[in-house]
Amino acid sequence: MILLYRAILKIHTMYHFMIQQIYLKICLSKGLKVGRNVRFVEVPQFGTECFLIEIGDESTFSNNVRFVNHDGGQNALHFFDEYKDVRTFGRIKIGKQCLIGADTIIMLGVEMGDNCVLGAGSILTTSMPSGTVYAGVPAKYICTVKEYGDKLLANNVMYPRELEQDRPKLEAYIKEHLPHTYKPVKK
Repeated sequence: MILLYRAILKIHTMYHFMIQQIYLKICLSKGLKVGRNVRFVEVPQFGTECFLIEIGDESTFSNNVRFVNHDGGQNALHFFDEYKDVRTFGRIKIGKQCLIGADTIIMLGVEMGDNCVLGAGSILTTSMPSGTVYAGVPAKYICTVKEYGDKLLANNVMYPRELEQDRPKLEAYIKEHLPHTYKPVKK
């Protein structure tokens, strides 16, 4: 039974990957600009105007990222004569070496500078200067990338680097050696 489950899961994963690659190729053919060495954990939802999106070199996208490059809310206004011609579109530009976290939404008209981090679950409604970390709904400035790196180093999980070549051994090591400490309650 477990072998059947694994086979079905593998087929499902391959099918999902293939559909994403086809979607990416369609978006590129419509004018989506993607730099060199961009990594997609999962291909984002680029919206209906993918030709308005530009992504810089070496940026990384986690899963379930969405781009919104027009404002569909205007459709509610078309019933009023003074608003019948309202149309709202916006370009979106992602700089070089950015990291876009899981489950994020990037709204129309924003630009992320180079070396930025957008935290998981965020909705980006404003542009980000280079070297910054934003997070939240709506996303707001948290710190610089350097400050973020320093925070990560302070809470770094050390393990023998050679274990990275053998994922089961790495997982076993982390499971055994990671302390049972948790973040404190914020007041």
